[in-house]
Amino acid sequence: MTAARIDSHQHFWRYSAAEYGWIDDSMAMLRRDFLPADLQPILAAQGIDGCIAVQARQTLEETRFLLDLAQAHEFVRGVVGWVDLRSPEVHDQLREFGRNPKFVGVRHIVQAETDDRWLLRDDVQAGIAALAPRDLVYDLLVFPHQLPAAIELCARFPGQTFVLDHLAKPYARTGERQPWQDRIGELAKLPNVHCKISGLCTEADWQTWTADSLRPWFDVVLAAFGPRRLLFGSDWPVCLVASTYDRWVTTVDGWLGELSDRERTAIRGGNALATYRLPKRRPAR
Repeated sequence: MTAARIDSHQHFWRYSAAEYGWIDDSMAMLRRDFLPADLQPILAAQGIDGCIAVQARQTLEETRFLLDLAQAHEFVRGVVGWVDLRSPEVHDQLREFGRNPKFVGVRHIVQAETDDRWLLRDDVQAGIAALAPRDLVYDLLVFPHQLPAAIELCARFPGQTFVLDHLAKPYARTGERQPWQDRIGELAKLPNVHCKISGLCTEADWQTWTADSLRPWFDVVLAAFGPRRLLFGSDWPVCLVASTYDRWVTTVDGWLGELSDRERTAIRGGNALATYRLPKRRPAR
């Protein structure tokens, strides 16, 4: 049986200006609906078997929307949704979504928080503590300056699985790698933290980036996390402002060329299946 390939990070939405205000004029091409029917043929063309849909809005309604899409489309293998970690009702929210086996994780848009230590708030940590007993992953969406708090959080919860999104959005446009590189090394010392190879091209110059120019950032996370804790992700459709889907797949596959077959298989899909404990596909009838 051929090993499954999984895109561990993409988004779906029905666009409205009020709900997606972060899509500014420079990203005007994203001001439309992006739904499973748009993504499925792209995945098929690349031989990718499934994907994980990740929240882009901080509402319970969006999590329900994503779970409904996942139920209707088998190739959407999991959903990383949003719950209000700070709310005393977080257990009720997790209980509701946990009835769906495709609910595999939680994310908050921490990069938008002005408090660099938001992750270390008592109420946030109380919400984080509710995830591991339910086998839920927590996706970390942070900027480099927020990594110290992320490191401290992950160290406080050794039984919780964390996945770092987009390599913590390094400053690939300027080429500045410190202190990001040292902080990535410190974070990766924690065995409960994994990292997605995603979102990097949109942190670089959208017009001029190349696989070679971004290779040093990949080399840092490969050395830090190793091939057993890296996951391929596209960040579709956001990636489209800087790259076609095919180009990003080709770029990452090129970086993996020097690895063993087993290591490539792990990064391309095996690690996502294991890390998110994705539900097994139903057998064909």
